[in-house]
Amino acid sequence: MNTLKQGLKVGLQTTWTLGKIIFPITLIVTIIGYTPLMDWLTSLLSPLMGFIGLSGEAAIPLVLGNILNLYAAIGAMLTMDLTVKEVFILAVMLSFSHNLIVESAVAKQVGVKIWIMVVVRVGLALFAAWAINLFWQGGGERAQYGFVPAAGDEAVAGWGAIVLQGVESAFFGIVQLAVIVIPIMVFIQIMKDLKWLDVFSRWMSPFTRVLGIKENTSTTLAAGLVFGLAYGAGVMIQAVKEDGVSKKDLYLVMIFLVACHAVIEDTLIFAPLGIPLWPLLLIRLVTAIALTIAVAVIWNRLEKKQGAADSSWNTGTGG
Repeated sequence: MNTLKQGLKVGLQTTWTLGKIIFPITLIVTIIGYTPLMDWLTSLLSPLMGFIGLSGEAAIPLVLGNILNLYAAIGAMLTMDLTVKEVFILAVMLSFSHNLIVESAVAKQVGVKIWIMVVVRVGLALFAAWAINLFWQGGGERAQYGFVPAAGDEAVAGWGAIVLQGVESAFFGIVQLAVIVIPIMVFIQIMKDLKWLDVFSRWMSPFTRVLGIKENTSTTLAAGLVFGLAYGAGVMIQAVKEDGVSKKDLYLVMIFLVACHAVIEDTLIFAPLGIPLWPLLLIRLVTAIALTIAVAVIWNRLEKKQGAADSSWNTGTGG
């Protein structure tokens, strides 16, 4: 009984912590979507599109995906006459970089600097688009979309209706967060009390060792991979408090998750576009592993150099 109570308490606390961020940001961003600012952002990005193999109108789903979410971006793409190559480039870019404002603000609660999150995600998106455009010479045929999901496209008129829509989106976003986070936290508490978490960490240890991080990050990795960056951050907030996750491991886990998170939802969501999903998933997973390993190697070398310099300085002053 105490296990369930503690898990529920932690889940509610985490939902409250993240909800305080998600609600106002979602409301503000929804309102911005109905202002000239959205058109201005789209116009600003249009000149960049040709460099990464996209037409000017492709800036619209990119802006919507990064400012709002993947659903908004895909809804916009389904109304456009794009080539297979353009659709695949957009899907890869959006899989790396989407919902930037909310997810970056959530990650900040863990202790990761927002600018690092944004630079890594946008950098991966731009690099992937440039590489695909450079090396893939095909895909010039018109895209045939698999199916169009039902969506409410009713026109929203008046600021009152716009604000109401923003409040509804924010409220249901928090409800969705609670529905996922609270059971995760209860389950993790059960695993801790029954010592299953130690076993799970040992199972994950080969993978975490490859990434150059410690076993106590395994639960966060699993939560982020399956449920998403925001939910992974929610688990990490608790892990930082209870498991003593180091600053280096914290950054390495979040770098992995910004490249590859919610692998089920964020992959299947692109099914309406009629593109092959396995390449999309593999690109994210391979990129996340390679990037995390590279950062871990560089970080370890810098630590060794710093340690050697400190040792040399202490020896010199001590003599």
